[in-house]
Amino acid sequence: MEQKLPLPPFTEETARQKIQLAEDAWNSKDPQRVSMAYTVDSEWRNRNQFIRGREEIVTFLTGKWAKENQYKLKKEYWAHTENRIAVRFEYEYVDENGQWFRAYGNENWEFDKNGLMAKRFASINDLEIQEADRKIG
Repeated sequence: MEQKLPLPPFTEETARQKIQLAEDAWNSKDPQRVSMAYTVDSEWRNRNQFIRGREEIVTFLTGKWAKENQYKLKKEYWAHTENRIAVRFEYEYVDENGQWFRAYGNENWEFDKNGLMAKRFASINDLEIQEADRKIG
């Protein structure tokens, strides 16, 4: 059976480990690697998009990282329960026109018993910034 450690129920320490693993995977910009942390039928709400399953996750992330160059993400623990984790995050990227952005947001995650994320709900806002104002490098 497919598992992704650490497994629920989470402690603050294991929730923080799960967050760091997610941050590392997303910063790899490898859609296939990222998708393997989710259940095969995972449900996402990402801004105004609804995504279901690993195949759609890979498609979404492939398009995202084709447009968001020099992408760099930082996730931060917010709270947790037995099988849920709340995260605050920010990431920076430059678009095809050379405009830099910092995106701020919150994610709510729900995991199955095998440590795979079954649900991901993300609320995200973008802010135009100057390259000199970058914080994440």
